[in-house]
Amino acid sequence: MKIAIAGTGYVGLVTGTCFAEMGIEVYCVDIDRRKIEDLKKGIIPIYEPGLEEMVIRNCEVGRLHFTTDLASVINRVEVLFSAVGTPPDEDGSADLTYVLDVARTVGQHMTDYLLVVTKSTVPVGTAAKIKQTIRDEQARRGISVDFDIASNPEFLKEGAAVKDFMHPDRIVVGVETPRARKRMEKLYHPFLLNNFRIIFMDVPSAEMTKYAANAMLATRISFMNDMANLCEAIGADINMVRKGIGADSRIGSSFLYAGCGYGGSCFPKDVKALIRTARTHGCPMRILQAVEDVNEDQKTVLFRKLRDELGDELHGRRVALWGLAFKPETDDMREAPALVLIEALLQAGCRVTAYDPVAIPEARRRMGDRISYAGDIYEAAEGAEALLIVTEWKEFRLPSWTAVKERMKRPLILDGRNIYDPDEMAEAGFTYHCIGR
Repeated sequence: MKIAIAGTGYVGLVTGTCFAEMGIEVYCVDIDRRKIEDLKKGIIPIYEPGLEEMVIRNCEVGRLHFTTDLASVINRVEVLFSAVGTPPDEDGSADLTYVLDVARTVGQHMTDYLLVVTKSTVPVGTAAKIKQTIRDEQARRGISVDFDIASNPEFLKEGAAVKDFMHPDRIVVGVETPRARKRMEKLYHPFLLNNFRIIFMDVPSAEMTKYAANAMLATRISFMNDMANLCEAIGADINMVRKGIGADSRIGSSFLYAGCGYGGSCFPKDVKALIRTARTHGCPMRILQAVEDVNEDQKTVLFRKLRDELGDELHGRRVALWGLAFKPETDDMREAPALVLIEALLQAGCRVTAYDPVAIPEARRRMGDRISYAGDIYEAAEGAEALLIVTEWKEFRLPSWTAVKERMKRPLILDGRNIYDPDEMAEAGFTYHCIGR
C-alpha cells in the first residue's frame, strides 16, 4: 500500500514514519525545500524520542520518501493525509489556508479515485470545504473524478508520540462511504491485529472528537490550577486533594497536576478555535472561556510569587529558570508558560538565565540574546536571587542542592511544577514555594 502525507510538521512526520514502520510505502511532502533536503539526510527538524532512528531506518529500506512535489505523488497513492498546519487567526479561529491549498492541488492533478484524509486538527465542517474545493478544481478542468473525504484526528502526546502512534488507546475515523471505510480498515489492518480499537463515525463527529478531547484535558488542568490557588489561600495541599479525587474511578488521576499553566501546539490553539466556532454558531462555551482565562493567568503565577518574595523593585535582579519547553521530552515552545514568564521578568528589569536540556536552540530563535543561556542547571543558578522551575524534566528531580545553594545569591526556589518536597527543601536551607501547597 502507498500513501502520502502533506506536511512534515510534528503530526505529519510522526504519522508518515510510523506508517512506514508498519510496512507501508510513504511519501512525505512539504513546501519547505530545506526541511525536505535535511530529512533526506536524516536530519530531523523536531525533537521526539525514537523518531530519528525510525526515519533513518525506513529511508534506508526505501519505504519512506521525502519530496516537495505533491502533484507528482497524488496519482501514485491510495490515501492522502493532509497534516499541514492550522495556525490560529487573530480571532482565535483555525486558519485553513494550507488545508485548502492541499485540496486545490488534489483537484488540479488527480486522475483516479483517491481517499483524502484530514489529519490536522480542523473545525467541524472543514471536510465539506475540502470536498467542495476539490470539486471546484475538477470543474475548472472539465472532469469529474470520484474521491472520498475522511477525518482521522491525531491523539499524539509530544515526547511520547511514536509510542502513542504505534500503541494507540483508540483510533478515531470519520467516513462517509463504505469504500472509504474499507480503505481505512486496510490501512490500519496492522493495528487491528493487536486488538487496538478503531472507532468509526461520521466525519463531523470525528472532527469534533479531537477538539472535545483536548478541551476536556485543558479543562482538567485549569480546574486543578484554580483549586490549587484556593488550597494556598485556605491552607490545604493540592497534592493531597489530587490523590483523593484521583482515586475516584469516575475521575481518574490523569491531567490533575497543578502547575504554572499548559502550553504547546494543541491545547491553547484548540480551545481558542472551539470557543470561536461555538460563538459563530450562537453557542457560547462558557466553561472553556473560563479554562482559557485561568490558564493565561496561571502562566504568571511564578512572577507573582517572585514579586511577593523580593518586592516590586525587581530591576537588575538575577533570576534563573530551569525549563523552557512547554513540557518535558520536547523542544516545543509554542504557547509555553516560560515565554509569558520571561516576558514579565524582562519587563520588570530582571536579568534572566535559563537552562533546558533540548529547547535552548528554539529559545534562541524566539528570543535571541534578550536572556542568557546556561550549559547546565548549576551554571543557570550562578548568582541568582531566585530559581524558578518551569518544566519538569527528569534531570531536575535530584540535583545537588548543596551545589545549587553555593551558587545562588539567595536560596529562593519557586517551583511551578511541584517537583520537590517542601520539608526537604526547608532542611536544605531554601525558601521554597510551589503551587497549591
